[in-house]
Amino acid sequence: EAEFWNFDVLFQAQDHPAREIHDTFFLKTNLRAHVDPALLDIVKRVHEAGWGYKWDPARSMRLVLRSQTTAVSARALRERGGGEYRVFTIDRNFRPENLDAKHSMEFYQLDGVIVGKNVNFKHLLYFFKEFAAALGLREMWFKPGYFPFTEPSVEGYVKHPKLGWIEVFPGGMFRSEVMEMLGCPGYKAAAWGIG
Repeated sequence: EAEFWNFDVLFQAQDHPAREIHDTFFLKTNLRAHVDPALLDIVKRVHEAGWGYKWDPARSMRLVLRSQTTAVSARALRERGGGEYRVFTIDRNFRPENLDAKHSMEFYQLDGVIVGKNVNFKHLLYFFKEFAAALGLREMWFKPGYFPFTEPSVEGYVKHPKLGWIEVFPGGMFRSEVMEMLGCPGYKAAAWGIG
């Protein structure tokens, strides 16, 4: 995946710690991604105005092993634009993690986005509760979270009989900067990535 889709269109600054070697697998290759120059201009403008640094388009063309399926959701929103719709993705992701009962270097993630003019944070929390109930998970709690591409952000936990409380519902509302870069200004999106 290009850093562009994995990080840049998700309003993750190029000096953000998640982009360092400890959280991302970088490919040793001379291959580079290709992105529409008009889209690069939009992302450059939004990053430089929002984060106050000089955005490097060459860095965004580097290839990584995808660390989050939200990259796929971002591409889908860019292709579809504004409207009332939902996008769901299930695919593999990779992160340099120590293997234990709650972490792996390779994992599947269910990613979802609900797009619309009137979508809000309450819709996201309701979705999490309904999804958990459908899986037979009744004990859950939420706490505020942080993701560069969502505001507000949330971490939802469920009670596992052996592992205790585990985070399974991270998500939030895509920031207006993200929606602008994806060509969906004036629309809102509730987004999550369940690993």
